[in-house]
Amino acid sequence: MTETTRRDEIAAGLARVEAEIAEACRAAGRSREELTLIAVSKTYPASDVRLLAGLGITDVGENRDQEASVKARECADLGLRWHFVGQLQTNKVRSVVGYADVVHSVDRPRLVTALSREALGAGRRITCLVQVALDGDPARGGVVPQQAEALADAVAGAPGLELGGVMAVAPLEEEPGRAFARLRKIARSVQDAHPGAGVISAGMSGDMSQAIANGATHLRVGTALLGRRKPFVR
Repeated sequence: MTETTRRDEIAAGLARVEAEIAEACRAAGRSREELTLIAVSKTYPASDVRLLAGLGITDVGENRDQEASVKARECADLGLRWHFVGQLQTNKVRSVVGYADVVHSVDRPRLVTALSREALGAGRRITCLVQVALDGDPARGGVVPQQAEALADAVAGAPGLELGGVMAVAPLEEEPGRAFARLRKIARSVQDAHPGAGVISAGMSGDMSQAIANGATHLRVGTALLGRRKPFVR
């Protein structure tokens, strides 16, 4: 596939995504400006990230440090905002802090401590979102809902970190709208205690509209933008 053909393919995906976002915003009585579209480029090459940037994308998400760190270096000249959206092991924190502006997957106090230490050491301030396990199973990533506020307090009090808000993935076995409604309630409780923490990271390729209807501010979209094709794996 030529670069021009790939650009056209990605541009068409972006147009479809933007149309869906616009329709969902109209239905919810919201403005498009309230939403940040994060292009999740996991398994796709840095050349796709460059094409996305050329089409106006400013925020890029990755979920594996081994892949993300290389792409972030290769695309350092683009001025993108990098979001780490996958489960994060403490031994990867130093590397992630080197390039990520936002970490969406903060789900335990030990991770807060590690992020704070590395952010201070790097002279950076990292925005952190508390990941909530909406199915109540932290094994798949996220803190149980009852502990979300306490973890948010820990992030807010950690040097080098800024509490951005909350993040969640809709459980496979549940209608997304119901799950995101629960996340919205948790987000409101967190924001009551920390007025600046207004981010709700929710919604992916298959459930963007339901997320927008329930107050999402950040959408994490990969397949709908980049297509289902044999992935690039570094």
